[in-house]
Formats: sequence, structure tokens, C-alpha cells
Amino acid sequence: MTAAPRARGRPARGYLRGLAIDVTPLRESRDFRLLWGGELLSQIGSQVTLIALFVQVYRLTSSSLAVGFVGLAQLVVMMFVSIGFGPQIDRRDRRHILMFAQTGLMAASALLLWGAHLGDPPLVLVYGAAAMSAGFVSISMPTRAAMTPRLVAHDLLPQAAALNQMMWNGAAVVGPAIGGIVVARVGLSWAYGIDVLSFVASLTAAFLVRSQRPERMEDSEDDQGLAAVFNGLRYLRGKRVLQSTFTIDIVAMVFGMPRVLFTALAISQFHGNAETVGWLFAAPALGAFLGAATSGWIGRIHRPGFAIIGAVTVWGSAIVAFGLVGDNLALAVLFLAIAGGADVISAVFRSTMQQLIVPDGLRGRISAINIFVVAGGPRLGDFEGGLVAAAFTPTVSVVSGGLLCLAGVALIATTVPRFARWRAGDPP
Repeated sequence: MTAAPRARGRPARGYLRGLAIDVTPLRESRDFRLLWGGELLSQIGSQVTLIALFVQVYRLTSSSLAVGFVGLAQLVVMMFVSIGFGPQIDRRDRRHILMFAQTGLMAASALLLWGAHLGDPPLVLVYGAAAMSAGFVSISMPTRAAMTPRLVAHDLLPQAAALNQMMWNGAAVVGPAIGGIVVARVGLSWAYGIDVLSFVASLTAAFLVRSQRPERMEDSEDDQGLAAVFNGLRYLRGKRVLQSTFTIDIVAMVFGMPRVLFTALAISQFHGNAETVGWLFAAPALGAFLGAATSGWIGRIHRPGFAIIGAVTVWGSAIVAFGLVGDNLALAVLFLAIAGGADVISAVFRSTMQQLIVPDGLRGRISAINIFVVAGGPRLGDFEGGLVAAAFTPTVSVVSGGLLCLAGVALIATTVPRFARWRAGDPP
């Protein structure tokens, strides 16, 4: 009678092991492990700065629209840097480019630190430092993405993408929680100072990584200057499946990302302070962290486009629910966590599709376009959310954004049916 429970227990343990994230890329690749660890620490610092930046602008202006202009200032810079600098990532040692970008990010945080010491700095200084940071993010992130397929085996790309998502979202859980506490209790200067120090880790890791010179395209003589930029854009032409990995994230982030409203909602709806802002920011990241940590099943999915459509549908639905919870902070955090869990699944499969489809000689340019979408979408969403909130209310902004996200997903699934059916090796 004691044997039966053990027989049932073994498959259960095997099932749980199958859900746990696969850490093989960290075990097998020294360079991937170095970059992953260094980026983890610097991302925690960057998330601390994000909370400080939004709180600082709201304190100076008492306006969600002014907070939204942070995203607009960053978006303009990201658009030019992402598209214009992408060819350099396909031409130069990516390790050197990464070190350059990390140094620039440290300088941008140092500028914010100096502004905080001024007490009430002019908004143009805060916006300028935020835009500077966005420009160097537009170099750092695509460089890392372009390096990854050279650091791990191709059959481990989904697992590497999941580990990266777990790292970024783990930082996005810890960073906002730390940031909210630091800003509320010891001030903005401490928050920005933490960020400056965190870049020491990412710079050290990049220094220790081996040279990462990209493969050159066969037509490299005609792949310089503006021609190189247009070659990257031209590659996307007609590839509707690949294009859909970008457009579906634009829809989700522009309409369904309500982070610009968190500061106003924390004060007016949830009757909290900077610590409440930190919890609202941390909630989606917590869900995403848990989603990535239980992503052992992703290697068994053969139709990533279908998984992306399902994940973004869950994201939009959870954002609508978040907008309807009233002053119930616990429910708000729960729905934001569900949204974050769905978002990380979408991100893993989008990254995997792009890295499987795009050749190495174009990977820097396409990764730069992807980072512009991934990082620029939320910033455009900041402006859109702040604008709608100013015209109506923050609640109307959140709910309408979630509904528009669902409508956009339905439109993409209908107009590009190949996206849901795509398998590795199919035309892009």
C-alpha cells in the first residue's frame, strides 16, 4: 500500500523539474555567465533609477503628463541611435561597443546624481539625462542580443532567452522595491548613487569577455554608412512573420503598459507613497520572474508565434483587470504580476524567433530595431498613457489601453495567419 504513492510521486517530481528553468547556458558558457551576472547587478541599479526618475519628475510637476514626457524624450533619442548605430554592431568588436555603452550609461546616471544634489534641478537637465541614458541603452541592449547566439549553442537559444528574461525581471523586482524604500527614506541622491556604482559590475564583466568580432556579410563593400542602415531595413521587407514579432510588442507596450500612471495611482487611488510606487513597478517584474523561472517547458513548443499571441492576450486582459480593481492594492499587484508573467513568455519566444531567423551579419541591425521596439514601446506608451490620463482619468487610460491591446492582437492574428503557424525553418 505504500508503493502506490511513491509511483505517483515520481512523475510529479519529474513534472516539476520539467517546469524549472534550464540553466545549461550558464553552466556551459563562461562569457554568457559573465555578461549575465554583470548585467544583473547593473539592471538592479537602473531600476532603482527608474523609480527615482519618475518620482522626481512627479514631485517637480505634480503631472502624469510631465512624467510621460520622460518617455517621449527618450523615444526620440532611441529612434535615431537604434537605427543609426546598428551597423556598427555588425562591423566592430561587440565587446568594445558594450564597454563604451556601459560607460555612457554610468555617465548619464552620474548626471542625474549631480542634479539631485542641486535640490530642485531644471526639468531640462532631468529629461536630458534620461534621454542620454536611453541612447546608450539603444547601443548596449542590441549589442548584448547580437552577442548571445555566438556565446551559446543554437539549440540553447530559448533557454538563454529565458535566463536573460529571468535576470532582467529579477532585477525589476528587486530594483523598484529598493528604489521605493531608498527614495522614501534617504532621498534621490542615494538612489542615483547606487546606479552609478552598479555599472562597475557590468563594465568588469564586459572587460573579461573574449573578443566578439561579428561575421561580415558577403556584400560588405556595399554595406557601409547609410547603405548599411537601409540594408537592415530592407531585410525586413516582405518578412511578415518576422515583422509581426515587432508589431505585436508595439501594440502591447504602447497601449497596455501603464507604468507612467503608477506614481499618480499610488498616491490618489491607493493612498500610498514612494514605496507603493515601487511595489506597483515590482509587481509585473515579479510575475515575469516567476514566469521565466518556470519556463522549462519552452523548449517543447514548436509554434512560438501561437504562444506569443496567447501570451499578449493574457497581458491585455490582466491590464484591463488592473484598471478595474479600485483601491484594492493586493488585487492590483496580483493582476500586474499575471501581466508580467504573460509578457515574459512573449519576450522569450519573440527573441528566439528573431535569433533563429536573422543571419549574424545583420543581427546587430535587427537587434537594434528590436530594442527600439522593446524599449521604445513603453516610452511611447508613457506619453500615450499620460496624455489619456490628462484628458480623462488614470483609470480610463489603463482600461482603454488594455482593450486596445486586445484589439491589436486580434488584428495581427487575423491579418498574418502564418505568424501563429510558424515553425523553425519556415519562411519568415
